[in-house]
Amino acid sequence: MANTSSAKKAVRKIARRTAVNRSRRSQMRTYVKKVEEALATGDQAAAAAAFDAAQPLVMRAAQKGILHKNTASRKISRLSARVKALAK
Repeated sequence: MANTSSAKKAVRKIARRTAVNRSRRSQMRTYVKKVEEALATGDQAAAAAAFDAAQPLVMRAAQKGILHKNTASRKISRLSARVKALAK
């Protein structure tokens, strides 16, 4: 357990940041899952719309430090390629 007042404050701050990060990560995963489901059904229009909604959330997660920027770029790139391949 934290002993000093500054350590106790740090514990409170970490708890708040963890809650925010967990929420952002969950939201991002939900939107990515919507893209995956649209791809699975084969609906190109729905997949493109879901991808357009998911892309800013993934990049924002990278900006906020929830994902590494290269991980976010890789996710976006792979989803984009799959959405484009569905159009053919």
